[in-house]
Amino acid sequence: MRIAVSTGGGDAPGLNAVIRAVVLSAVRRGWTCHGVLRGYESLYARKKDLGPPSGIERRKIAYPHGLKPLGPDEVRGITHLGGTILGTTSRGNPFRYPIATVDGTTQEVDRSDELVAAFRDANLDALVSIGGDGSLRIAYDLWRKGVPVVGVPKTIDNDVEGTEATFGFDTAVSTATDALDKLHSTAESHDRVMVVEVMGRHAGWIALHSGLSGSADVILIPEIPYDLSIVCEKIQAREARGRRFAIVVVAEGARPIHGAPVLLEEAQAGTVARFGGVAALIAAQITKCTGKETRSLVLGHLQRGGSPTTFDRLLALRFGSAAVRAIADGDFGTVVVYQPPVVNRTPLADVIGRTKVVPLGGGVIMTARSLGISFGD
Repeated sequence: MRIAVSTGGGDAPGLNAVIRAVVLSAVRRGWTCHGVLRGYESLYARKKDLGPPSGIERRKIAYPHGLKPLGPDEVRGITHLGGTILGTTSRGNPFRYPIATVDGTTQEVDRSDELVAAFRDANLDALVSIGGDGSLRIAYDLWRKGVPVVGVPKTIDNDVEGTEATFGFDTAVSTATDALDKLHSTAESHDRVMVVEVMGRHAGWIALHSGLSGSADVILIPEIPYDLSIVCEKIQAREARGRRFAIVVVAEGARPIHGAPVLLEEAQAGTVARFGGVAALIAAQITKCTGKETRSLVLGHLQRGGSPTTFDRLLALRFGSAAVRAIADGDFGTVVVYQPPVVNRTPLADVIGRTKVVPLGGGVIMTARSLGISFGD
């Protein structure tokens, strides 16, 4: 068997651990593994000198068919490393590939047949596609075109349907919680309100878990449209009790009642809308409403970086080895999912296009409400 491995979409702590698990599990079966660089880019540019996928490699290497050979030596010592040794991109959808035109605009073309042809030209038997909802949708569409594929769910947002957790989420929450711990002391010292923006376009898992763990006073998530006056009431109530500071955690996709999320950039050909800026907006509104000095902070890509936590390393390794077992069983068109205490498989068709949102009656929400945390509702 010849297996290809690709990583697509935003990076997440644990990607390298999945790659290592796939490679070592395959090698033990006598199979060979090959990495597709920067999403699927290297298959488009096969037979060319592609250069290194990241700063880890400094010299240029000509990879046959655009594939990087992966063996035990290539994946040695990478479990604890953040990022991905294969590189990644969120702008290379083969079914909607962005092409610059002569007039400076961008149009989308379907290059999926070219990608499938490159896959077959390389004599590959299976593809392990590691990614979030967008990458898994591409994997599903490739499977429908005849590519034997197994998906591995990856997103720090933890919003992939069918799996209790995705690797990278625990690390992102730990990073955000650590930031909140540090902000408490400076907020209290200056009697300030601190508004912290974390990732989460359509689901508020990071904001909820880090906000609760980091003793936030207000948590704003996409699932619960907020009323700013209620947020201000919470801050003023703390002031009346002598607590002259407050911590507000807001997911980037949070929106007010009868309002829309704040965008940095509208969606264009080959791209998705970029969320962001809600923390600065809310901070200004809180200052106007309460008179309190309010500062905003965007954690941004800090949540994607660094070494994965123990939980994420273990989950990633389990996912990688489970993907190889799925290939051995010929169970293609599936994605491996964590359904405690085991890792199972589910059809890709049951996962794509469905966002796993925070359940409003779930235990974490109930705990937060019991502790007096406001959701602005």
